[in-house]
Amino acid sequence: MSTPSSLSLSLPFAMAKYASSPRWLLQSLIFTILSTVRAQLPGTWELLVPNAGVASMHTAVTRFNTVVLLDRTNIGPSRKMLTKGHCRIDSNDVVLKKDCFAHSVVLDLQTNQIRPLMILTDTWCSSGQFLPDGTLVQTGGDLDGFKKIRKFEPCEPGEFCDWVELKDVELANGRWYATNQILPDGRVIIVGGRGTNTVEYYPPRKNKNGAIELKFLADVEDNQMDNLYPYVHLLPNGHLFIFANNKAVMYDHEGNRVIRDYPALSGGPRNYPSAGSSVMLALEGDFSTAVIVICGGAQYGAFIERSTDTPAHGSCGRIVATDPKPGWEMEDMPYGRIMGDMVMLPTGDTLINGAQAGTQGFEMASNPCLYPVLYRPDQPVGLRFMTLNPGTVPRMYHSTANLLPDGRVLIAGSNPHYFYKFGAEFPTELRLETFSPEYLSPDRANVRPVIEGIPETVRYGEAFDVFVSVSLTVVGIIEVNFGNAPFATHSFSQGQRLVKLNVTPSVPDSGRYRIKCKAPPNGAVAPPGYYMVFAVNQGVPSVARWVHLVA
Repeated sequence: MSTPSSLSLSLPFAMAKYASSPRWLLQSLIFTILSTVRAQLPGTWELLVPNAGVASMHTAVTRFNTVVLLDRTNIGPSRKMLTKGHCRIDSNDVVLKKDCFAHSVVLDLQTNQIRPLMILTDTWCSSGQFLPDGTLVQTGGDLDGFKKIRKFEPCEPGEFCDWVELKDVELANGRWYATNQILPDGRVIIVGGRGTNTVEYYPPRKNKNGAIELKFLADVEDNQMDNLYPYVHLLPNGHLFIFANNKAVMYDHEGNRVIRDYPALSGGPRNYPSAGSSVMLALEGDFSTAVIVICGGAQYGAFIERSTDTPAHGSCGRIVATDPKPGWEMEDMPYGRIMGDMVMLPTGDTLINGAQAGTQGFEMASNPCLYPVLYRPDQPVGLRFMTLNPGTVPRMYHSTANLLPDGRVLIAGSNPHYFYKFGAEFPTELRLETFSPEYLSPDRANVRPVIEGIPETVRYGEAFDVFVSVSLTVVGIIEVNFGNAPFATHSFSQGQRLVKLNVTPSVPDSGRYRIKCKAPPNGAVAPPGYYMVFAVNQGVPSVARWVHLVA
């Protein structure tokens, strides 16, 4: 029987063979082959919202099961109006001096309804992170947003909440294309940015106000600025893994010193504008080992030459960042890709999408990769990637992907143009889609657990019980996994994290199953804040319950 890959390869040969046939016959043949391929590949797609009103450049999921979608402000008219009487007045805006259009919205996942939010300063290519209390802090941008700090305190869908631009504090350095990461003490470190080779903190540290030089960022900068949106991961030892261009360091943010230089990663630049993506694999066991994976990227020079058809890299590097003598283990994805958001699933696998040619930047990529792939870290090299069911909507520059509490992945945005443009080959994309991994298929519903009881708040190192129900008798261990809500932008989910708790085998308890769990030991393993907590049975996750992890 033909495999999906062999069927895909058969398409160009079939087109050549039947090139002289009537057009309707050729179209029918193509449709038949593609339908067969899709039918054999895992996962399903769903159109969630036909028109979100804005193209989401930045996306974050809140603890109230809402999603904040954020574009930039100086982009002209969106397709969503602000509430009557609310307009942004900006005499310096070259497009709209009086702007009554929304450039941020909030999506209610229960009803799929969209509500406009009001953002005042420019958030173009900015950064963000959730604070321990669940507030989304959002930093930097372009023009009047360069040094701005904003907050969004999420609320229940029926209540009112909106963006607040802080007036009593601003960034020490302007930040454009920076990366944010929450730290063990709940503060946020803000790393880098265009022409800004420093770090700073929010809230500012006592006696350490202002920006602190990080020479590593300047050292890896090249003539196409491949040190932007650095990949920053908080390691379980409390230090930071910072990757920019093709190099990485372990950074002691307390002492402001580089304590380790990692070997360079082969395959060219990996950060903006040549961006692939990066993820830290799930922390588990004694939580002492951290593994970083970096995949894809544009070839050096594609950005300078504005080459839209230069093939992207398909290589991935994997490194044990906490190993005394770390080295990169290389492997290849089924497709080369850039701008491929790496989304950590509740199981510990990673979903990757993206495009196949060009580079990041306005109208500088082509050949969308409609086939997502699943990265399975526990498999041996050569067997870790699985090709999934393709979508139909190209997701190019300025698109995002985020894990939802029910286990689906929300796909939003894609606007490779300076303004909204709907008549192009790759138009501004306002549709919101979800991708359901294979674990949500109907034939697995009878092993999908339901969390019946869990504490709303747990403390570090605390023992607690989780109660679940499952249709079929449980065999094996039910995992309890903490996944945070990152800030997704420019093919990197800032602060993304999954922690697999140490648990005991589940035992029957009054028609349910009781699982004894132990909370993460400290803030280096899991920074304080709200987490989506999933019970995972035989690779199938429950709908998450939000739990507040505190000191």
